[in-house]
Amino acid sequence: MLIIPAIDIKEGKCVRLREGQFSDTEVFSDDPIKVALNWADKGAEMLHIVDLDGARYGKLTNISLVEKMIKKMSIPVQVGGGIRSYQEVKNLINLGASRVILGTILWKDKTLAEKLFEDFSEKIVAGIDARDGYVAIEGWQNVLSIDALDFAGEIERLGARRIIYSDIKRDGTLKGPNITNIEKMLKNVNIPLICSGGIASLNDIKKLKKIKDSNLEGIIIGKALYKGRIILEEALKLVVSE
Repeated sequence: MLIIPAIDIKEGKCVRLREGQFSDTEVFSDDPIKVALNWADKGAEMLHIVDLDGARYGKLTNISLVEKMIKKMSIPVQVGGGIRSYQEVKNLINLGASRVILGTILWKDKTLAEKLFEDFSEKIVAGIDARDGYVAIEGWQNVLSIDALDFAGEIERLGARRIIYSDIKRDGTLKGPNITNIEKMLKNVNIPLICSGGIASLNDIKKLKKIKDSNLEGIIIGKALYKGRIILEEALKLVVSE
């Protein structure tokens, strides 16, 4: 199981939101590149980078910073936030992004989504952000009347190879992950799943590790790492231990 540190970028800074609310932002560093290098030095095998301004406004906003981060990394990087076109996906992959995370466009243009899954295969990750079980798009500002489980099944049928499932109401709260919903999502799809939202302690990781499903591929951790609630090296040791 992968432990994937999250680096969320807003106005060029490394931040964390609480419950997806842009009005509730905590800045952790003015230098996201330094943060990324730190996580890599501590043993991270992959990084999760999100352009929050891009997610909010529908266009990659911090692209120059993201590009610099990708080029400096010796480990794979998955990137998301406001990516809404075929060309943007292609450009990011050409820049060296190992995976591109798509969210809003999967709902708005299923024909394009299907083509992206076909053309870029494993390099595309379907990001499903849920609030109270329903899909949220456009930087989590618009909640649809679409059940996240149903949407996950549809996205898999369109050709998705992997899903990142985020519980928005847990994100940035340090209240622990929604184990029940994660288990439901795992039962609903047949492709690898990475979960995100609320992970606050090594005990939370232990609970997730106990889920007996080989498709639970990884855990994205944000605030708990920045607050020192979880030490990355300890989390990495935990997931490889019996």
